Amino acid sequence: MTSTLTSVTASLLPLQLGGLLAQPLGQALAVLVAIAVVIVVGRIALKIAWRLVTIAALVVGALLVLSFFGINVL
Repeated sequence: MTSTLTSVTASLLPLQLGGLLAQPLGQALAVLVAIAVVIVVGRIALKIAWRLVTIAALVVGALLVLSFFGINVL
């Protein structure tokens, strides 16, 4: 029974973060996961930014058209 627990414990040790990040492949995986998180967050931020730019362009365009007809809003 004790040897079974020891073998199970020994097999679970590489699953801990310290053991995983100690190997070059583990470090590469951590870097790839970090890059993936940055890309996902960046995509969300750019999606919001494009919406804001589109809305701003429409508002400025509408103000420009109104100013052509002599209606000064600002």
